[in-house]
Amino acid sequence: MKHQPTIAAADSGLARTANANASRDEVTTSDLYRAAWAASLGSALEYYDFALYNLASALIFGPLFFPSSDPAIALIASFGAYFLGFAIRPVGGIIFGALGDRYGRKFVLMATILLMGIASTLIGLLPTYASAGIWAPVLLVGCRLLQGLGAGAEQAGAAVLMAEYAPAKRRGYFAALPFMGVLLGTVMAAAIYFALVRVEDVSQSWLWRVPFLLSVFIIAVAIWIRLKLKESPSFSKLEARHQINDSPLKHLIKHSKPTLLKVIGMRMAENGGSSIYQSLAISYMATATGLKGPIGPVALLLAAVSGAVIIPLTGKLSDRFGRVPVYRAFALYQLLLAFPTWWVLSQGNATASIAMLCVALAGVWGMFATQGALLPELFGAQHRYAGVAVGREVSAVIAGGVAPLIGASIIAWATAHWGGAEGRILAWIPLASYVAILSLIGVVTTYYTPETRGRDLDDLRDASDAC
Repeated sequence: MKHQPTIAAADSGLARTANANASRDEVTTSDLYRAAWAASLGSALEYYDFALYNLASALIFGPLFFPSSDPAIALIASFGAYFLGFAIRPVGGIIFGALGDRYGRKFVLMATILLMGIASTLIGLLPTYASAGIWAPVLLVGCRLLQGLGAGAEQAGAAVLMAEYAPAKRRGYFAALPFMGVLLGTVMAAAIYFALVRVEDVSQSWLWRVPFLLSVFIIAVAIWIRLKLKESPSFSKLEARHQINDSPLKHLIKHSKPTLLKVIGMRMAENGGSSIYQSLAISYMATATGLKGPIGPVALLLAAVSGAVIIPLTGKLSDRFGRVPVYRAFALYQLLLAFPTWWVLSQGNATASIAMLCVALAGVWGMFATQGALLPELFGAQHRYAGVAVGREVSAVIAGGVAPLIGASIIAWATAHWGGAEGRILAWIPLASYVAILSLIGVVTTYYTPETRGRDLDDLRDASDAC
């Protein structure tokens, strides 16, 4: 491998050490695919938990943990707990992102998957409000906060690890593969809930616990694979050259504030759209148009299947046409479809609603896949993990975490001010406007973001400084 000369490696003995380490840690095809599996299974667990909590918040957590005579108030309380899991994610991103830049990607990826998996499993063991009173929602929120801490660096670590492993000319494709784990997790959660809601009212039995308890099996497989994983080549080179920064977070804030703002701006479209369509839209379909039962899980299941085609294809497109043009195209796609999507959902037709959600989520999948290479490529090697984690998770709070809460409040407001059931249906207009605004922010941000395709990930500078 060719190394960029640095001051720290000027000494010939140090350079020989760096070359020896590079040779020892040379990435083989086997290493590359093991890294892809390790990153994908972690993503599968994160988004299995994510989709589970989405579906449970929309369908069952209200009556189980936040009982109220007004279903709209229970829904807002349920999504409030959902939001707290997002609110804590930047803290996890800061803590584990800094650790990832100091002690290695592999170390942190082991810690985050354990934390997420244990928290998710514990949710399946919690007492409900009927048996434990106020302690039930308190414990649920506690587990959700632990989930958020682990998730705050898991997806960032998967993206960084895969980008640093992948060959430069095919980095977009390989860095998109971990996001297939997102689809796997979503499919598993949706399939399980689809099966459960067909059996009986899942909130009235112990069956709602089963999906959360199954997290333990994903943890076991992911840990087994990650134990066999080599450290990423870029981090190994930093170690060999003695270039690891003792304060990566301070270094990030000092040198990368503009880059962080770009990440947050782009993620407003992707993460906001993802949360709205995978959570809020399902609760809207159930409470406003009466499409309950398996409709929501089926929609997510089919959308995830379509994503299995879109994500790797998008990765290849970003290798050919560049990261920024591809990302911008999918953000524009989501912007143009915002009002048609919500109008179709407001009609209450099950088949049309499922089909439209699949079509709408194609924009999310496209942006999601492009981020796999784009975000790591934006940051310099010394603070890459912290940069991706902090940028992703701050935006996750602003866009993804608060979106269902704002959306549920919009539905409640429309119900009260626009005439009961009819007003609840008309909430589609401000909800579509919300999606359009988030999408527009993402589109505009791409015009201030440098192209990163083929970038040298051993470079200590951010992409904007290297231009």
